[in-house]
Amino acid sequence: MLVAPPKQTGKLTDDQIQWQRFLKGNVVAFEYLMTTHFRALFSYGLKFSPDEEFVKDTIQDLFLYIWEKRRNLSADVPVAAYLMASLRRMMNRSSVKSPFLQLSYENHPDLFDVKFSVEKEYIRHETSRLMSQRLKLTLEKLPPRLKEVIYLKFYQELSREQIAVIMNITPQTVSNLLQIAMKKLRKHWKAEFFISLP
Repeated sequence: MLVAPPKQTGKLTDDQIQWQRFLKGNVVAFEYLMTTHFRALFSYGLKFSPDEEFVKDTIQDLFLYIWEKRRNLSADVPVAAYLMASLRRMMNRSSVKSPFLQLSYENHPDLFDVKFSVEKEYIRHETSRLMSQRLKLTLEKLPPRLKEVIYLKFYQELSREQIAVIMNITPQTVSNLLQIAMKKLRKHWKAEFFISLP
């Protein structure tokens, strides 16, 4: 089921302003969108395919597509979420056409893969380092859909509604997945805490 993008309220963000300019054919706004979102799109695409060139090509195809179709696109979209959801769909369509690319969540539930990183500069003591490493390993043991929702929420800092658009689920399902993920993390964290007590 396709989830409708949330309605925008209040002031427009820079993304939304540039998106609306892009829809009118403004090339500078189009370049802004490409440069601003390329890194996040590339990082997200790599979670579905390790082939960097394929991911880059698909991102380029995505931007070419939206440029060509700009007159038919909605002015009222959450830009980052729209681009990520579009990239995901394009990668999935490419996998259907090519037997070498297997990207369908339904056929490959273990597809989404992310290695969570821990920033070294925030770790000052050995105890903190060990706890951070344990948390990292715990995150990596989560099922793929839970990994994805955690990645989008805490690493990409997207809203529940934006995540719903990207994952093609309802905002309530996003909340449910986040609750399940946090419950699993808390359960594992408590076990680790008691094991590490002297």
